[in-house]
Amino acid sequence: MGQVYLVRHGQASFGSRDYDRLSPLGEEQSRMLGRWFSTAGLGIDRMVTGGLRRHLQTAEAFQAARTDAPVPLAQDSGFDEFDFLDVLRCFRPELDSHDSIRGFLAAGDNPRRAFQTVFAAAVARWAAGDHDHEYRESWRVFRDRCVAAFRRQVEAAPKSGSTVVFTSGGPIAAICQHLLGLSDEATVGLNNILVNSGVTRIVHDRTRASLLSLNSFAHLEMTGDKSKITNR
Repeated sequence: MGQVYLVRHGQASFGSRDYDRLSPLGEEQSRMLGRWFSTAGLGIDRMVTGGLRRHLQTAEAFQAARTDAPVPLAQDSGFDEFDFLDVLRCFRPELDSHDSIRGFLAAGDNPRRAFQTVFAAAVARWAAGDHDHEYRESWRVFRDRCVAAFRRQVEAAPKSGSTVVFTSGGPIAAICQHLLGLSDEATVGLNNILVNSGVTRIVHDRTRASLLSLNSFAHLEMTGDKSKITNR
């Protein structure tokens, strides 16, 4: 059977004016994953990224750290993350830019926890589907886009080959919903716990796909350093 590894990008630059780039830790997480793939003997036939810079940077750091021969790298924007600024803006209109988010983070005693609370509520509202007309891309359109991108990669994969897809938490959660029949509420909850550079492994035979493992981050745990494990 073929395999698809869905990799959430390394830690991005949360709280900065340019979120869509890896932080130094995100680069390290990506290299750790590349070394782990080589050490574990996990062969790769194809690599695919979404269209965001943090996806490509994760793939490049991963590739550079592997000891195996490089493999072709393609792009499929179907694996792009949802527009989180739009989702936040529709829930809290004052949070409509990176600068406003930075101001929000600076105002609280525990800014990351406060932001996570607001962000989770904003995504839940979006996924509920009661206000689809307010969003640039509804939850259902987003979910269908991600599932279509996954199907394209399954159809294009060698019969028993392995494809690594570098994407974001939202597309991974949406694809898992498709495979497992999760509710929208459970899918939103899943998105909240996906770890940076974590790996979700799927096996397929072109006509059927099954989830083999979810959100594995053994490559980070093996260091014994919990600061390497992030989800924002």
